[in-house]
Amino acid sequence: MLNIEKFVWTREPKEYKITPNRVELITEPYTDLWQRTYYHFQNDNAPVFQMETEEKYFSFVVKTEFLESHHRFDQCGIVMYLDSENWLKGSIEYENETYQHLGSVVTNGGYSDWATTKIDASVKSMWYRFSRREDDYCIACSMDGVLFEQMRICHMQKGNTTIRFGIYACSPENSSFRAVFTNMELMECQWRAHDGQKPDKEER
Repeated sequence: MLNIEKFVWTREPKEYKITPNRVELITEPYTDLWQRTYYHFQNDNAPVFQMETEEKYFSFVVKTEFLESHHRFDQCGIVMYLDSENWLKGSIEYENETYQHLGSVVTNGGYSDWATTKIDASVKSMWYRFSRREDDYCIACSMDGVLFEQMRICHMQKGNTTIRFGIYACSPENSSFRAVFTNMELMECQWRAHDGQKPDKEER
Protein backbone atom coordinates (compact mmCIF):
# COMPACT_ATOMS: atom_id res chain seq x y z
CA MET A 1 0.00 0.00 0.00
CA LEU A 2 1.07 3.57 -0.61
CA ASN A 3 2.46 5.49 2.36
CA ILE A 4 1.99 9.22 1.80
CA GLU A 5 4.64 9.91 4.46
CA LYS A 6 7.26 8.67 2.01
CA PHE A 7 6.44 11.51 -0.39
CA VAL A 8 8.53 14.68 -0.40
CA TRP A 9 8.24 17.98 -2.25
CA THR A 10 10.46 19.20 -5.01
CA ARG A 11 9.62 22.91 -4.96
CA GLU A 12 7.05 23.02 -2.17
CA PRO A 13 3.96 25.08 -3.09
CA LYS A 14 2.83 27.97 -0.89
CA GLU A 15 -0.64 26.53 -0.31
CA TYR A 16 -1.39 22.84 0.16
CA LYS A 17 -3.10 20.33 2.46
CA ILE A 18 -2.12 16.68 2.94
CA THR A 19 -4.09 13.91 4.65
CA PRO A 20 -3.49 10.15 4.38
CA ASN A 21 -5.94 9.87 1.46
CA ARG A 22 -5.84 13.30 -0.16
CA VAL A 23 -3.41 15.92 -1.44
CA GLU A 24 -4.72 19.36 -2.36
CA LEU A 25 -2.65 22.24 -3.68
CA ILE A 26 -3.17 25.68 -5.15
CA THR A 27 -1.05 26.33 -8.22
CA GLU A 28 0.95 29.49 -8.59
CA PRO A 29 1.14 31.57 -11.80
CA TYR A 30 3.97 30.96 -14.26
CA THR A 31 4.85 27.49 -12.98
CA ASP A 32 5.63 24.76 -15.49
CA LEU A 33 7.80 21.85 -16.62
CA TRP A 34 9.23 22.11 -20.14
CA GLN A 35 12.64 21.84 -21.78
CA ARG A 36 13.70 23.62 -24.97
CA THR A 37 11.84 21.88 -27.82
CA TYR A 38 9.91 24.20 -30.19
CA TYR A 39 9.32 26.97 -27.65
CA HIS A 40 13.08 27.36 -27.07
CA PHE A 41 12.66 28.10 -23.38
CA GLN A 42 13.26 26.12 -20.21
CA ASN A 43 10.67 26.08 -17.43
CA ASP A 44 11.49 24.04 -14.35
CA ASN A 45 9.56 25.43 -11.40
CA ALA A 46 6.40 23.33 -11.01
CA PRO A 47 5.90 21.67 -7.60
CA VAL A 48 6.10 17.88 -7.65
CA PHE A 49 5.27 15.52 -4.76
CA GLN A 50 7.05 12.20 -5.09
CA MET A 51 8.32 9.07 -3.42
CA GLU A 52 11.49 7.14 -4.22
CA THR A 53 11.77 3.48 -5.17
CA GLU A 54 14.19 0.92 -6.54
CA GLU A 55 11.35 -1.45 -7.48
CA LYS A 56 11.58 -2.30 -11.20
CA TYR A 57 8.01 -3.57 -11.73
CA PHE A 58 5.00 -1.70 -10.29
CA SER A 59 2.02 0.53 -11.05
CA PHE A 60 0.94 3.75 -9.33
CA VAL A 61 -2.68 4.95 -9.63
CA VAL A 62 -4.14 8.34 -8.72
CA LYS A 63 -7.38 10.22 -9.29
CA THR A 64 -7.09 13.90 -10.20
CA GLU A 65 -9.81 16.55 -9.87
CA PHE A 66 -9.48 20.06 -11.28
CA LEU A 67 -12.89 21.71 -11.12
CA GLU A 68 -11.37 25.19 -11.01
CA SER A 69 -8.96 24.93 -13.96
CA HIS A 70 -9.90 27.74 -16.31
CA HIS A 71 -6.86 29.20 -18.06
CA ARG A 72 -4.72 27.99 -20.95
CA PHE A 73 -2.29 25.23 -19.90
CA ASP A 74 -3.64 24.82 -16.34
CA GLN A 75 -2.74 21.18 -15.60
CA CYS A 76 -2.38 18.45 -12.98
CA GLY A 77 -1.49 14.80 -13.20
CA ILE A 78 1.21 12.18 -12.68
CA VAL A 79 4.93 12.76 -12.92
CA MET A 80 8.29 11.04 -12.73
CA TYR A 81 10.80 13.82 -12.10
CA LEU A 82 14.40 12.61 -11.97
CA ASP A 83 16.12 15.95 -12.58
CA SER A 84 15.49 19.09 -14.60
CA GLU A 85 16.40 17.43 -17.91
CA ASN A 86 14.95 13.95 -17.39
CA TRP A 87 11.29 13.49 -16.50
CA LEU A 88 7.85 12.55 -17.79
CA LYS A 89 4.34 13.74 -17.01
CA GLY A 90 0.76 12.90 -17.97
CA SER A 91 -2.15 15.31 -17.52
CA ILE A 92 -5.06 17.26 -18.93
CA GLU A 93 -4.15 20.80 -19.96
CA TYR A 94 -6.96 23.33 -20.20
CA GLU A 95 -7.17 25.14 -23.53
CA ASN A 96 -10.50 26.99 -23.75
CA GLU A 97 -14.21 26.66 -22.95
CA THR A 98 -14.61 24.07 -25.71
CA TYR A 99 -11.75 21.62 -25.38
CA GLN A 100 -8.68 20.54 -23.41
CA HIS A 101 -5.57 18.51 -24.22
CA LEU A 102 -5.20 15.05 -22.70
CA GLY A 103 -1.56 14.23 -23.18
CA SER A 104 1.92 13.45 -21.99
CA VAL A 105 5.39 14.93 -22.12
CA VAL A 106 8.59 12.89 -22.09
CA THR A 107 11.89 14.68 -21.53
CA ASN A 108 15.17 12.86 -22.14
CA GLY A 109 18.49 14.69 -22.05
CA GLY A 110 16.97 18.16 -21.83
CA TYR A 111 14.49 18.01 -24.73
CA SER A 112 10.74 17.63 -24.28
CA ASP A 113 8.09 16.27 -26.59
CA TRP A 114 4.31 16.64 -26.26
CA ALA A 115 1.73 14.11 -27.48
CA THR A 116 -1.95 15.06 -27.10
CA THR A 117 -5.53 14.40 -28.06
CA LYS A 118 -8.47 16.78 -27.66
CA ILE A 119 -11.17 16.09 -25.08
CA ASP A 120 -14.21 18.08 -24.05
CA ALA A 121 -13.67 21.00 -21.66
CA SER A 122 -16.40 19.63 -19.38
CA VAL A 123 -14.07 16.85 -18.17
CA LYS A 124 -12.89 17.84 -14.68
CA SER A 125 -11.60 14.56 -13.30
CA MET A 126 -9.24 11.87 -14.60
CA TRP A 127 -7.51 8.78 -13.25
CA TYR A 128 -3.93 7.99 -14.26
CA ARG A 129 -1.86 4.84 -13.99
CA PHE A 130 1.92 5.05 -14.14
CA SER A 131 3.66 1.70 -14.71
CA ARG A 132 7.30 0.69 -14.72
CA ARG A 133 9.03 -2.27 -16.36
CA GLU A 134 12.73 -1.70 -15.65
CA ASP A 135 13.67 1.43 -17.66
CA ASP A 136 10.51 1.44 -19.79
CA TYR A 137 7.32 3.18 -18.72
CA CYS A 138 3.63 3.33 -19.57
CA ILE A 139 1.09 6.06 -18.82
CA ALA A 140 -2.60 5.09 -18.96
CA CYS A 141 -5.77 7.03 -18.14
CA SER A 142 -9.32 6.24 -17.09
CA MET A 143 -12.60 8.06 -16.60
CA ASP A 144 -13.80 5.65 -13.90
CA GLY A 145 -10.68 4.17 -12.31
CA VAL A 146 -11.53 0.73 -13.67
CA LEU A 147 -11.00 0.68 -17.42
CA PHE A 148 -7.61 2.20 -18.29
CA GLU A 149 -6.48 3.08 -21.81
CA GLN A 150 -2.86 3.45 -22.86
CA MET A 151 -1.68 7.00 -23.48
CA ARG A 152 2.04 6.51 -23.89
CA ILE A 153 4.88 3.99 -23.79
CA CYS A 154 8.37 5.43 -23.46
CA HIS A 155 11.96 4.72 -22.51
CA MET A 156 13.78 6.87 -19.97
CA GLN A 157 17.53 7.13 -20.45
CA LYS A 158 18.08 7.71 -16.71
CA GLY A 159 15.21 5.54 -15.54
CA ASN A 160 16.97 2.24 -14.97
CA THR A 161 17.90 2.55 -11.27
CA THR A 162 16.30 4.41 -8.37
CA ILE A 163 13.48 6.70 -9.51
CA ARG A 164 11.06 9.21 -8.01
CA PHE A 165 7.42 9.38 -9.06
CA GLY A 166 4.19 11.00 -7.93
CA ILE A 167 1.96 13.98 -8.70
CA TYR A 168 2.24 17.57 -9.87
CA ALA A 169 0.15 20.62 -10.77
CA CYS A 170 1.00 23.96 -12.34
CA SER A 171 -0.24 27.04 -14.19
CA PRO A 172 2.23 28.07 -16.91
CA GLU A 173 0.50 31.39 -17.56
CA ASN A 174 -1.04 34.01 -15.24
CA SER A 175 -3.47 31.68 -13.50
CA SER A 176 -4.11 29.68 -10.35
CA PHE A 177 -6.44 26.80 -9.48
CA ARG A 178 -7.07 24.07 -6.92
CA ALA A 179 -5.80 20.58 -7.82
CA VAL A 180 -6.98 17.58 -5.79
CA PHE A 181 -5.40 14.11 -5.76
CA THR A 182 -7.09 11.09 -4.16
CA ASN A 183 -7.28 7.28 -4.42
CA MET A 184 -3.50 6.96 -4.63
CA GLU A 185 -2.39 3.35 -4.68
CA LEU A 186 0.69 1.23 -5.37
CA MET A 187 0.16 -2.20 -6.86
CA GLU A 188 1.65 -5.03 -8.84
CA CYS A 189 2.60 -3.91 -12.34
CA GLN A 190 -0.56 -3.78 -14.44
CA TRP A 191 1.41 -3.27 -17.65
CA ARG A 192 1.93 -6.84 -18.70
CA ALA A 193 4.88 -8.25 -20.60
CA HIS A 194 4.45 -8.17 -24.36
CA ASP A 195 2.87 -11.38 -25.68
CA GLY A 196 3.71 -10.95 -29.36
CA GLN A 197 7.21 -11.07 -30.85
CA LYS A 198 9.63 -12.74 -28.45
CA PRO A 199 11.86 -10.26 -26.61
CA ASP A 200 15.64 -10.33 -26.91
CA LYS A 201 15.82 -11.02 -23.18
CA GLU A 202 13.63 -12.86 -20.71
CA GLU A 203 10.84 -10.73 -19.21
CA ARG A 204 8.92 -10.99 -15.98
